[in-house]
Amino acid sequence: LSKYETNIKSALPQILSAIVAASFHIVIGISLAYSAILIPQLEQPGSDVPITKAQSSWIASIIVIMVPIGSLVAGVMMEFLGRLNTIKLAAVPCVAGWVAIALANNFTWIMVGRVLTGFACALGTSPAIVYITEVARPDMRGSLISSGPTLASLGMVIAYAKGAFMDWRLVSWICIIYTIVPVLLIQLFVPESPVWLVSKGRIEDAARSLRFLYKKYPQPEHTVRAGSQKNVNRHGQQQSKLRGFLKPTGYKPMIILFWFFLIQQFSGIYITLFFAVTFIQDVGTEVNAFTASIFVGLTRFSMSLLNAWLLKRFPRRQLVMVSTTGMAICMFVSGLFTLWIKEGTTTLTWIPVVGLLLYVCASMIGLLTIPWTMTAELFPTDIRGIAHSISYSMANLLMFFAVQSYRTITDLLGGAYAVQWMFAVVSVIGFFFALFFLPETHGKSLAEIEAFFAGKSQPQRVPTEPAAKPSVTEHLIRSPSREAKLREVELMLKNKNGA
Repeated sequence: LSKYETNIKSALPQILSAIVAASFHIVIGISLAYSAILIPQLEQPGSDVPITKAQSSWIASIIVIMVPIGSLVAGVMMEFLGRLNTIKLAAVPCVAGWVAIALANNFTWIMVGRVLTGFACALGTSPAIVYITEVARPDMRGSLISSGPTLASLGMVIAYAKGAFMDWRLVSWICIIYTIVPVLLIQLFVPESPVWLVSKGRIEDAARSLRFLYKKYPQPEHTVRAGSQKNVNRHGQQQSKLRGFLKPTGYKPMIILFWFFLIQQFSGIYITLFFAVTFIQDVGTEVNAFTASIFVGLTRFSMSLLNAWLLKRFPRRQLVMVSTTGMAICMFVSGLFTLWIKEGTTTLTWIPVVGLLLYVCASMIGLLTIPWTMTAELFPTDIRGIAHSISYSMANLLMFFAVQSYRTITDLLGGAYAVQWMFAVVSVIGFFFALFFLPETHGKSLAEIEAFFAGKSQPQRVPTEPAAKPSVTEHLIRSPSREAKLREVELMLKNKNGA
């Protein structure tokens, strides 16, 4: 990489924009983990809103079933309204949901609140990932996309910590503040995606956005990766999005992501998130479940910070293989001690909790974060917004089935120890999936990834030096008038298509 590409200061506008765009993930993390603190409080004797075991499963999983609906809506909204405007609009149902939960006097109103916050989660997540993908350099793309899960992990810590000391209604009221702050930050400090602006013919706005994002570079046009230039090209074409899904660049990534997310969900990653307190209680440990859940959240958050560095330094496939190996070992050992605790043959009741913490560490290395990262990386620009929303919806449908079936699976398999062994087996399957089927995207431009699925060439490293040929971005920035910019962009696209 050139001296400019290795200079973090020069990338500060991109980094700050990405983090602010992803800041809504904090309230998303709180929303996801909220069931873990809500369910035990509602199941306590004397609860003012008593619930059954079946109702607890719905409280945990209903937020997930709403995400596919919200993702499809987000896919349309982000194409018409923009990436950032969609995130800002997500605050409306989110605030309404927290108010409904805080004022709930029965199970129905809690469900209404969970439905609204689940819908908001989708509206705030998909556009942020697409935005970061479009503004980030190839060498920083994975790390910046992971800022979303990192902030979501921070939100989970906040939820677990507040749940250990506060009533669930008070936590709901406080969450309104966490919802509003990201919207204000986005409104004040972050420019819209230049790729989306160009697709709408807003050339002047795109130029201003580019100058902000790449202003610390001597030649801003060289900072836009080849993938972003391809984005501008594809957005300028009136190509059928349906035909895009029928091409190898559309259906191959979708098939890969389906199996990737299926493995992710039934390896237990999100089950242990939504049922953190309940899961710890089920293993028979003498450790306080609420306190242990805080450590689970802190572990997840700490590892998410490390994950950003890992995604920048190591290939995706290697990280997934290391991750699944560690998860399998931890769940097997934890399940073994859970069985011994049940049989009364061991006094080491803290081992399953340690096993869970190490399992969380292993999951954060790869299997939790990389599938979400790839939803934005694998698809070409002309279908990326819709494809990301579809794959995101698919992932959350699988998450719904996994979370909803947790207590049923526990009863069918005979206890928490058997469920943990099931997680271990699925993790082993994930290892072989990464070994034989998962494509490598680390350090690849979006154009190279697309060419790989199209079968045109093998993925190669991103060039270390900028191409001598003037880029589309150069024309956007330097052309003297809007009309001239439009003519030059059209000429560039025509030349690229002819090549």
